[in-house]
Amino acid sequence: MRACKCVRCAGFPCTDVDHSCYVVPGIELNPEKVSIVLISESAPRDPLDYYYAKGDPLFQRTTVQAFNDAGADVKSVRDILSTGVYLTTAVKCGKTGYGVRTATITECSFLLEKEIGLFPNVRAYLLMGDVAIKAVNAVAGRSGGGRAVPAGSTYKIRREKHYFRGVRAFPSYLQAGPSFFIEQKKRTMIAQDIRAALRLLR
Repeated sequence: MRACKCVRCAGFPCTDVDHSCYVVPGIELNPEKVSIVLISESAPRDPLDYYYAKGDPLFQRTTVQAFNDAGADVKSVRDILSTGVYLTTAVKCGKTGYGVRTATITECSFLLEKEIGLFPNVRAYLLMGDVAIKAVNAVAGRSGGGRAVPAGSTYKIRREKHYFRGVRAFPSYLQAGPSFFIEQKKRTMIAQDIRAALRLLR
């Protein structure tokens, strides 16, 4: 199964993102073997930096390092996939500025909803950053269940247990991109959250 064959944006209505960067994962995988879905912010401005791009893309380098920090012995995105972790973004197009409008996150959450619905055996969601948290809350809100993750500073709310569709949801910080190497405290918390999610698979 390839998610890109099942999830498509028809009209590209959002005006604050770069549609030329649009990407839904095209990696071939068995959806039943996915146990963790990691959701980061948005597609990179350079498609060569995306998780599943050829070579050694930036998203791969920072994410592999995050998993290594968490104690996972991985060297590539393929290794991460082999542990049952699927990597995607909340917003499928690239940012044109520093942030992403709430309306854009909400619009793209319809695609995210279809995407995560492809995986019947998920045991944890890793929500890497505010955009991912907002997107999952938008999905949760449409089902009438209220927020999956409450409002508040991530460093506070990550100490509590949260659930999305009956599955543990871990609010964390963005691990994809150059900012990962800047703030050591956030990097430590990212590792803790990934480690906690991986423990659920044991």
